[in-house]
Amino acid sequence: MTRAEENYIKAIYHLGGKESFSISTNAISKEMKTKPSSVTDMAKKLAEKGLVNYIKYKGVCLTKKGIKTALTIIRKHRLWEVFLFKKLDFSWDEVHEVAEQLEHIKSEKLIDKIDELLDFPKYDPHGDPIPSKNGHFQERAKQLLSELPIPSKGICVGVKNTSSAFLRFLDKNQIALGDAIEVLEKEAFDDSLYININGQKLHVSNQIATNLFIKKE
Repeated sequence: MTRAEENYIKAIYHLGGKESFSISTNAISKEMKTKPSSVTDMAKKLAEKGLVNYIKYKGVCLTKKGIKTALTIIRKHRLWEVFLFKKLDFSWDEVHEVAEQLEHIKSEKLIDKIDELLDFPKYDPHGDPIPSKNGHFQERAKQLLSELPIPSKGICVGVKNTSSAFLRFLDKNQIALGDAIEVLEKEAFDDSLYININGQKLHVSNQIATNLFIKKE
């Protein structure tokens, strides 16, 4: 597979999930930042390889082979993120862009060795699950911070927004995965929250609260 084909397979998976329901070419073009006509051309190529089912005007969905391929790419990407974060001291806002390049390395042996070196991690630095070699992974039970009842307690286990700007904002405010968070109060006007984190009271906007995943205690 070419790098472009792998990127399309991964994008379709992220849009459709493991259930792989049909995704419109417009949705894929928006995700890939390209023209719908280019998506159609690629969908036909991927269909010829048995990776997607494509029906004109109805959209694209991954086949079983396509899902397996997508999970392999995602596994490589997230293992590279852990490697960069834990072994090379990259910050969590730096790893995604580099892993986007490294995920296309073909050596299965290399990825298996990295997995072993890292002691078979289950989650990447952003809290996303890492598929096993067989494509299995376990989602955490989690809720967005904005959805938690008042009062409640939980542990920060992931981020919905993985942009560098958001991750740097969290670093600036000393919010990290594994932190215990207690929701104290919600402002009726703008749905912002007062939380207790690491012994400090903090006021966070609804935009922040809708991008933090919490495992409720």
